[in-house]
Amino acid sequence: MWSALIAVLVPLQSVLLPSVKIGGAMADLGLVVTCLTGVLGGELHGLLMGLVMGWVMSLFSVIDPVVAMGIKGVAGYVAGFAGRYLVALSPMIVAIGMGVLSCGAGLATALVLSLHDVQDGWWVLRVVVLPQAVLDALVGGVLYWGLASRYGIERWRGEYRIS
Repeated sequence: MWSALIAVLVPLQSVLLPSVKIGGAMADLGLVVTCLTGVLGGELHGLLMGLVMGWVMSLFSVIDPVVAMGIKGVAGYVAGFAGRYLVALSPMIVAIGMGVLSCGAGLATALVLSLHDVQDGWWVLRVVVLPQAVLDALVGGVLYWGLASRYGIERWRGEYRIS
């Protein structure tokens, strides 16, 4: 299942989504899926999915594979930690958390990439990082809401936490 998800998600992210930008921002489906995997599967699943998604997605972008693996791996681990130890996760809480993780990932990526003289940190934050974080939060919140309403995720998470 994980291999199929990665095999579908990478071409979707790299081929289809660049033509579907909202306000100049494109959702990072790799980060969204990594965070949802962490929330639903725990820290280890989130970390492993983040490492794999970071490596595979770096093959189609300009970022170093180690940096991409680190950023997405940390996001998956933090989402898994939050998913395991927070009592009630509503779609709004998941969306806010995903927005914060997306901001952190975007800022880390911006710090790693060298900026031109025209582009300073505030420009990157205002034009790139915040719109992408809002879009990631919306996509992640809607996906979690759909999964929670369709499959009864809260009941499953309660049973998963006990074991």
